[in-house]
Amino acid sequence: MTVSSEKDLDHLRRIGRICARARDVMGAAVVPGITTAELDHIGRKILEDAGAVSAPEAEYKFPGATCISVNEAVAHGIPGDQVLADGDLVNIDVSASLDGYFSDTGASFICGTPKPEIVKLCEDGKKAMWAGIKVVRDKAPIREIGLKIESFARKGGYTLIRNLASHGIGKSLHEHPHTIPTWDDPKERRSLKKGQVITIEPFLSYGAKWALDGDDGWTLFADTGDATVQYEHTLVVTDKGYEIMTLGG
Repeated sequence: MTVSSEKDLDHLRRIGRICARARDVMGAAVVPGITTAELDHIGRKILEDAGAVSAPEAEYKFPGATCISVNEAVAHGIPGDQVLADGDLVNIDVSASLDGYFSDTGASFICGTPKPEIVKLCEDGKKAMWAGIKVVRDKAPIREIGLKIESFARKGGYTLIRNLASHGIGKSLHEHPHTIPTWDDPKERRSLKKGQVITIEPFLSYGAKWALDGDDGWTLFADTGDATVQYEHTLVVTDKGYEIMTLGG
C-alpha cells in the first residue's frame, strides 16, 4: 500500500508494535525444553489480547499463529511438538493484521549456550538487514537494497538465500511492490516511492543459496543445510529515508 494519511500511519504503527512485541517476547522464551507449539501459543496470546489476527493463518490457512523455523529450516516452519535443545538456531516470524492493516517482522535467536560462529552470524544478519534499510528513501532504486546487502555479505564471506525476497505490505500481507531482491539483481529497474510500505528481510547464510521445499507443504530448508538467519522489519518510505513500524520496545 501507499500511505495517504496520518490515520494510515497510526494504524501501521499500532500493528507494527504488536508484532514486534510478540517477536521479542517469544524470542525471550527460546530456552532448552520449550516446544515450538508453546512458543507459538505465547505469540498467539499477545496477538489475540491486542485484537490482532495472525496473517499466515487468515491469509494462507497456515497451521500456526506464527512461523518458527529451527536450524536447517529457514522459513515457514510449523509450530508443533519439536522440543528446542541447547544450541538450536531458531527463527521467529510474526505477521498479523489489525483493522485491515498488516505488519511483518522476524528475527533469529540462539537457544541456550551460544556458539561463537552462530553469534557472529546473528550479529551480521542484523547488519545485513540494516545495510538494506539504510538505502530506503523516496525515489531510491530498489536494486540498491540488494546491492548493499550483497556487498556486505560478500565481504563477510556469507551467502544469501536468493528465492526468498522482501515485499510490499500494508493492506494485505504480500502486495506491490512484489519480490524486492535482497541480493544484487541487474534486471531490477523499479524505484521506491514516498509512502510505500515494504519489508526488508535478507536471509544470510554460511553457505546456502536456495530455500527448498520440505515434506509438510510449508517448511523451507537451506539447500546446503548451513546455518542461516533472517531479520525483518516493516517500514514506510519517506522523503529522506524511512520510518520503521516494528522496532519494538
